[in-house]
Amino acid sequence: MNGHSHNGSVGRPLGREPLDPKAGRPAQGLHSQGLGMAVARHPPAPSPGSRLGQAEEEEKEEEEAEGGARGTGKPPTIDHRLGHRRLLFEKRKRLSDYALIFGVFGIVVMVTETELSWGVYTKESLFSLAMKSLISLSTLILLGLVILYHAREIQLFMVDHGADDWRIAMTCRRVLLISLELAVCAVHPVPGRYRFLWTARLALSYGPARAGADVDADVLLAIPMFLRLYLLGRAMLLHSRAFTDASSRSIGALNKVTFNTRFVTKALMTVCPGTALLVFSISSWVIAAWTVRVCERYHDQQEVTSSFLGAMWLVSITFLSIGYGDMVPQTYCGKGVCLLTGIMGAGCTALVVAVVARKLELTKAEKHVHNFMMDTQLTKRVKNAAANVLRETWLIYKHTRLVRKPDPARVRKHQRKFLQAINQLRSVKIEQGKLNDQANSLGDLAKTQSVMFDVVSELQAQQEELEARLAALESRLDALVASLQALPGLVAQAIRGSPPHPGPSPGPPSLPCRWPPADGR
Repeated sequence: MNGHSHNGSVGRPLGREPLDPKAGRPAQGLHSQGLGMAVARHPPAPSPGSRLGQAEEEEKEEEEAEGGARGTGKPPTIDHRLGHRRLLFEKRKRLSDYALIFGVFGIVVMVTETELSWGVYTKESLFSLAMKSLISLSTLILLGLVILYHAREIQLFMVDHGADDWRIAMTCRRVLLISLELAVCAVHPVPGRYRFLWTARLALSYGPARAGADVDADVLLAIPMFLRLYLLGRAMLLHSRAFTDASSRSIGALNKVTFNTRFVTKALMTVCPGTALLVFSISSWVIAAWTVRVCERYHDQQEVTSSFLGAMWLVSITFLSIGYGDMVPQTYCGKGVCLLTGIMGAGCTALVVAVVARKLELTKAEKHVHNFMMDTQLTKRVKNAAANVLRETWLIYKHTRLVRKPDPARVRKHQRKFLQAINQLRSVKIEQGKLNDQANSLGDLAKTQSVMFDVVSELQAQQEELEARLAALESRLDALVASLQALPGLVAQAIRGSPPHPGPSPGPPSLPCRWPPADGR
């Protein structure tokens, strides 16, 4: 076998390079030609350990490979397509990481500006304008990164399906998802101060009391920025080992399993369910508490729910479905957040119950050991119960037949113990049957099925062999019947064609004649 040099995922045999029809010499590969040009133009290459140098090398390699494929006028080979696909995967992952960084950065700056503008400075100050300008700049960068991410996805679609026009990939679903993602990422507090009148009904007042307050519009634009945390799920998907490993993706494709964020979340809940639930619950509490604090600070005169600790207490008792009633939200914004918190709390409670039940369940080996121990104990109890039955039977016979004067009280006593021993034996037998039923797990059923399959296969082979023998015996019987049917004709023919032989003489046997016998002609 010839050796192969791997570039990406496809190899090409060494020593069998295609000839250039114009120059009559072996044509250089696309990647080797691009690397040669890069080395010739820029001798001082960046250090291989730096991510910037690696990104520049990958971009140059991709551009030169595309230029080489366009210059030759030939369709791209499988080697080029796989290498180009690998580079697109790396770039898409890098764009997702940058988008997550800028999204979280915008959220942190927004929270900082909201807290500082409440007590440190006002919305008209230059500090507030600078912070909001920084949020707007990070939002513009985030939108650009999102657009580039979807552009890489469209390029991957074109490479996977061999499409030439990018408009083929722009389905209605993709366009709607891109538009929704851009709309979610674009919401942020704009520079300046904009106020509106926000009225709310006071919950703890007995009359229909309403309170109004001039609220900054930044409240309505700052809270939706937490929706940018969906980028965390995308980054987890692109960095998961199941998604980046080619063998795992091949096995998933053969089993019709799609590697998406839902699959990664299920795998995470299977591997470390307690840690995942703890992180999700604490993060939800903190975000919900800060949101309730922002919504309630303009209508909470006594600072009950507008303080962070008070909001944490309100969110925790709502999350755990307790609801003492000592704290209630005043605004519809706070009520909506508490409603969502209660729904998430019910879901997390169900997940906690499922995780605890799965953790308390015995493993397969533990089940086998437990069943063996219980079977041993039940066997001993069956033996003891049977021995008690025999003992009481003998004592009843002894006190009724082997004594001169039977004692009725003692006989009744042993009869009573005899019935108790029989009932005990029956109950132990029932428990032993239940244990045997529980021991028939899926593994045992699979083993029984395999054994039955082997037995049926052996019986089928024996049946085929028997049928073959019966067929051979039937053919021999047919030949024998045919021979018997032809026997009378052969006998008659033999009788007609042979001369009459005289009876045997008492003398010595005559020698055979060499001349024909005289017939009188």
